[in-house]
Amino acid sequence: MTYLPSTTTDPDTDMGPVAQVITPDGERIVDPTLEPWVDGISDELLVDLYRDMVRTRRLDGEGVALQRQGQLGLWAPCEGQEAVQVGTARALRAADFVFPSYRESGVQLVRGATPTELIQVWRGEEQSMGDPFARRTAGPQIIIGAQTLHAVGYAMGIQRAEALGEAPSDDVAVTYFGDGASSQGDVHEAMVFAASFGAPVVFVCSNNQWAISEPVRVQSRAPLAARAPAFGIPSLRVDGNDVLACYGAMLWALERARSGAGPAYIEAVTYRMGPHTTADDPTRYRDAAELARWRGRDPIARVYALLRASGALNDQREADIAADADTLAAEVRAACLSYRTRDPLTVFDEVYAEPHAGLEAQREAHSAYLDGFEEGVS
Repeated sequence: MTYLPSTTTDPDTDMGPVAQVITPDGERIVDPTLEPWVDGISDELLVDLYRDMVRTRRLDGEGVALQRQGQLGLWAPCEGQEAVQVGTARALRAADFVFPSYRESGVQLVRGATPTELIQVWRGEEQSMGDPFARRTAGPQIIIGAQTLHAVGYAMGIQRAEALGEAPSDDVAVTYFGDGASSQGDVHEAMVFAASFGAPVVFVCSNNQWAISEPVRVQSRAPLAARAPAFGIPSLRVDGNDVLACYGAMLWALERARSGAGPAYIEAVTYRMGPHTTADDPTRYRDAAELARWRGRDPIARVYALLRASGALNDQREADIAADADTLAAEVRAACLSYRTRDPLTVFDEVYAEPHAGLEAQREAHSAYLDGFEEGVS
């Protein structure tokens, strides 16, 4: 089994072809692999995809600003990766369960995350992201690659639902991870189990070219999508800056998983335009010319050009989408600034069902430590 190739060359990684249906200039082209999945896609859906990407980028900018202003502890920017996040997430059903990494702000947004939920994680608050079953989406996973194991376990649970007295379903588990995570043992172990048990799970690798400061060419001498067939999992390598290609690739993968044929793997070739997190300085390891080349392939700009050329996006509609994105950013900021963190000592409240002398001693010690930060205490 080999990964499904296409005819469009990826000029930066020089690691083989990518499937593409919208060029960086906004031209709609035909790709033989993806065309069956994207033929007939309406302008309305394309406008919705554009709107979600604009909202995601506006959210991302607000998250960075809030962190710089000391309101968030950290933020993992996703500028440049909006197409893979929005395109794949919009292809899902509400009942599918998503297991993202820490960078999938756009996935969380498409899955219905509220402004409060979007900022809880990065403030380190209790019950971050709320109830995962409410949106069928887990919170951001910080441990690199661990979410792939969670997704496969959930998918194997779907297979066993009928044996446990539940109604059978064709739900699918989906997991997102980066090119850096693809080198983690957890990801490979997850693919072993997924393939061995034919689990209904889709692996989405967002290859953004950099695992913090390590380029993808150091991690692999072949396309990351070419790894999956070694496990018995078919894969597709797509232009991750082409939202329609990502949408079509996800439909392909979901159909395979829902039909009982087993897992599928998507490598979306994209680029992280910002830092790894707000604690990172990419200028120390990344060439400015490389960033400029990828800005020329901006995922939002190409859909904008396509929609403008077709007349599906006019001035009024564009203004409405921009206003919607600004409203989201304002709501996220308001949620962050108005959030009230619980008293630090409440962290001890629900550790044990019954009082515990050792825990009380720890509470007293931590209380004394916190008192040392009060004004006037040296």
